[in-house]
Order: sequence, then structure tokens, then C-alpha cells
Amino acid sequence: MTTRAGGSTSTKPRPAARPAPRPSARSQAPARRPAPQRRPKPPRTVVLGDPHGRLRSACVVLAIILSLFVGRLVQLQAVEAPAYAARAEAGRLRTVTLPATRGDITDVNGVVLSTSVAARNVTVDQTLVHDPAATAAALSPLLGLSASDLTAKLTGTRRFGYVALQITPELWASIRDLKLPGLFAEDTSRRIYPAGDLAASVLGFMSRDGTGLGGIELAQQRQLAGVAGIDTFEAAAHGRQIPTATATEQRAIPGSTVRLTIDRDIQWAAQQALASEVKAANADSGSVVVEDVRTGALLALATAPSFNPADPGSVSIADRGNPAVSDIYEPGSTSKIMTMAAVLEEGKLNALSPLTVPPELKRGGAVFHDSHAHGTEHLTLTGVLAKSSNLGTILASETIGANTLYGYLKKFGMGDPTGMRFPGESRGLLPAPNQWSQTTFPTVAFGQGLSVNAVQATSVFATIANNGLRVSPSLVAGTVGPDGTFTSGQAPTTTRVVSPRTAATLRAMLEAVTSDEGTAPMARIPGYRIAGKTGTANRVDPTCGCYRGYTASFIGFAPADNPRLVVSVTLQNPKNGHYGGRLAGPVFKRVMSFALQSLGIPPTGTKPARMRLVWP
Repeated sequence: MTTRAGGSTSTKPRPAARPAPRPSARSQAPARRPAPQRRPKPPRTVVLGDPHGRLRSACVVLAIILSLFVGRLVQLQAVEAPAYAARAEAGRLRTVTLPATRGDITDVNGVVLSTSVAARNVTVDQTLVHDPAATAAALSPLLGLSASDLTAKLTGTRRFGYVALQITPELWASIRDLKLPGLFAEDTSRRIYPAGDLAASVLGFMSRDGTGLGGIELAQQRQLAGVAGIDTFEAAAHGRQIPTATATEQRAIPGSTVRLTIDRDIQWAAQQALASEVKAANADSGSVVVEDVRTGALLALATAPSFNPADPGSVSIADRGNPAVSDIYEPGSTSKIMTMAAVLEEGKLNALSPLTVPPELKRGGAVFHDSHAHGTEHLTLTGVLAKSSNLGTILASETIGANTLYGYLKKFGMGDPTGMRFPGESRGLLPAPNQWSQTTFPTVAFGQGLSVNAVQATSVFATIANNGLRVSPSLVAGTVGPDGTFTSGQAPTTTRVVSPRTAATLRAMLEAVTSDEGTAPMARIPGYRIAGKTGTANRVDPTCGCYRGYTASFIGFAPADNPRLVVSVTLQNPKNGHYGGRLAGPVFKRVMSFALQSLGIPPTGTKPARMRLVWP
């Protein structure tokens, strides 16, 4: 049934289809080829055509990948393995400094004055501290530190920090027994001074890190310190050394022992006598110097007030130095022996030369007086020295002139370092003559207008005692190396200042100072011949830049006819009296008596020549 247009339906059957006639060979036309169709583009990924090819390709890729792995494995194990092992080992390596044992400081007889003892620094790995507050509470009573401060040191992520420094091994043992996680000990040492404050201003003091900060501890730092070593080892995660791992060690070289010229017993006697007089005179400070006149060696260098070198923080910075070498003052009458030495050496006057000393002298527009009022006096040059006449000294100095006097002052060492190379030493003050005013010459002649330290002043008298030959003072006798070998210290320098004849004359004149007619009879020692000179000088007050107060001093030597020792005593700004003979003379007597007996120096048994002090 078919459907026609219009929608009607017909039931007439369709004829059967006739088969197409077969073309003859003659009439057959070529068959039309179908129109070519556009072939689709192949995908970008090339797919191998057959299963065997794909398998082969997969094998090739796998082989390449495996070869890469094998190559990398060979590179890691054979080529780069040492480098990686080195990096790993470096990550475990720890390098610590092995501190050298610091050398001792001893007196001239080998008695230890400063030494180091074993100590521990308490360190912390904050990452291992489980409970900082509880750990701090346990440590606080042992270390004497507040729990809050300790908690701050224990809290955080730092792998290393200090909790406490230089504690005793016994205290560390108590802390270790608490088994507190994260706390460790570091070997170190601490400086102790067995004799307390004895020679503190000479020895100096130390910093927390073991460096000298004053005195001999600073001056001899290189010799005392030695050379630190190095220890390199592999450490586990907690920081402790792996016992079986590689370790290298470069041992520390101990420091040398420094042997001083100081005699402990004489130093002790000097400090005791000085401290007593500083207190009695209500003085600001004082110093005592004891020198061997032949060698320049200082047997004592005492100062007051003193301090504990193991606890320098207990006093002010100003009180930690050594005023005997750092503080300068106008010497006053003790300086007159330089003027007298110059006058004698130049041959202008002799010990008995007569001088007429008026009540006052006018020089350079100024009026000069003696310490006490008097009329016209007729004194010998010895009498001028014995009675400490300023006016007589001015008259004597005018026989040689300013330039000549200045030359002798320089030869005595004024205005120059002593040669001790002591930290903080002052060279004093001595202006050149072209800087002098019209009044400088007369004032310098009797000991004002120039400044010295106590060691310089002592050295002047040692020069006269040593027949006019100045030997530079010294504090270090030598060093003892780790192998026990002793090396002498720097040899002193010598300078010929005046002739032995001049020195002998001046020694005889200085004996008259301790006679009943002189200014220092209180310095005499029974059985011994004593020579010396008093000094009572106006003191410069640095707070006002003016003269206020006094410097009282006495410097002498014994035995006078065969001198072995010089002792100088200086008191600054005493309130209970101010004359050098009365205040410093008795201290000289006490210290010199002890030193003579301690060293076994006997009296000479001779009698001094009687020197005329007045004329005719």
C-alpha cells in the first residue's frame, strides 16, 4: 500500500522490478568511479600499528627509565656518596674551644698571689627543657638567682645559652644530681687571689671571659693566657659526643707563670702600715713604694684604699687602678734633692756653702715665703736641705739657671715614663723652660710647678742612693714557661745622672734631715743610719683646678752609708695634720724596719759625719 499525494490510498499492486540488462562488450561504457572521500587527519599521538610494536616500544621506554634509575643510583653510591657522607658528618660535627690554663702570678719567692682553679659554666639547650618554670625553681636556691630570671634563660628554642658562669665543680655536681633535662656543663676556670687584697692594685683583675682588665693581669695578658686548643667531634642529636665516632683534638698550650719582684711579706707590712695611717690622718688615699736601689726592683707597691681583685665590681672604677703610678702630684720638698744634686754637680756650691736666707723673696712679681715665718737665717747648703727652706733652695738654684736645672730634672726621669710599662701609668708633668713663666723657675726649684707619680719620686732617691746611677724601676722579675724554664724580664736601663762623689755628699746632707735639728727625726731607726727628705706640698684639687689641701710625704733610704732599700710614703689630702715628717715619717720607720729585718740587712755600725747647718 502506498500513500499518494492528497492522502488517498490505492490497492493496485506494483509490477515486479526488472533486472538491469547486462551490457555487451561492444556497448559497455567504463564504470564511473565514486567521488573520493576526504580521509580524516591522524591523531597527534603516533600509535604503533601492531601489538608487537607497542610491546617493543614499552620495553624500550622501560629500559630507558631503568637505565636512568641505575645511573642515578651509581651516581649517588659511587660518585656523590663521599660528598653526601661529608655533609652528613659535617651536620653532626661540633667544634669547641679548649681553654688554656692561665698562668699564675707569684711574688719574687714563688708564693702564689693569683691563680686559676677549675670551674663550670652551666649551659642550656632550651628545646630539651620540658618545664622551664619548674627547672628554674629547682635551680634558684643553688645558684642564688631569681626564678624569674632563670625561667627567661630556660625558655625558647635556642640550642645553646648560658645559665650560670664559673660555678664550682661541687655546685655543678649538685645540679647534675637533679637530672634536669636540657642542662649541661662546660669546663672553664675562674681566677682566685689567695692573699685577698694583698697587692691588688699591682695584680689587677679579670673579666668574666678570662681576659685581664687591669694591673699585671692586663700587662702580661699574652704570657699568662697561653694558646687555646680546639676539639672537633661528632655529636648526637642531644649534643653529646658519639664515643665511637671520629674526633680530632689540638691541645691547648698553658700560659706562663709571671714572677713579680714584689716580696709578699714586705708588701703586707707596707699595706698594713699605710692603711692604718690613712685612717688615722683621715687622708683621701696613700701609697708606699719599696725599691731595691741596686736593681730597681720594686719589693712593695702598696696603695690605700685597696680592693678585692676577685670582686672588682664591689668598688668604683676609679678605685680599681694603681694610684702609685697613675696619680700625679706636686712633690714639694722631696724634689729639692734634684736641685741640690744639680748645684753640687755643677760645682757652684758645696755642702757647707753659706747662704743668707731672708724672711721673703720677690721673684717675677710674686712674694715667696717658707712654711714658717722667720727672720734672716744664715744656713749652709746642708742646713737649707735639713730645714727644708724654700727660699734657700731658690737662692741655690739661681747659681745654675733654669735651663741647667731642667736638664738635670730630665736626667732624673721627670716627665718621662718609668719603663715599667704598667697599665694606666702617667709620665708626670714637666713643662719645657720656654713654657715657664717668671715664677715657674723658683717654684720648680723647691718642688711645685711639676708633677710626678710615687714611683718616679722614689726613683730619684734610689738614684742618689745608688751613687748617682739611675736604674729604671721594674715589677716583673721574669716568666716561668709550661716546661719550667725561667726567662728573665726586660733588663732595666741605666742613666748616669750625677757623679758618685756628688751622690755621696748628698747622702750625708740627707742624714741631717733625720737629726734632731732636721724635719724628720721621727723617721730614725735605732741602730741604722737613715737618710731622707720630708715633703709638704700644696695639693692641686682637680674639682676646682686650684690648690686645696696638702700632700704629705717622706722618702728615705738605709743604711745611709751603704744603701740597700728606698722607702717612700705619700699621703694625699690628710685632714688630721699635714706635715710629711709627722705623718709619713712614722710609716717609713715601720716599713723600713720590717724590710731590713726581713731581708737580713744589718746596720753598718759606723757613725755619721756631723754636718754644720748654720754659719758661721
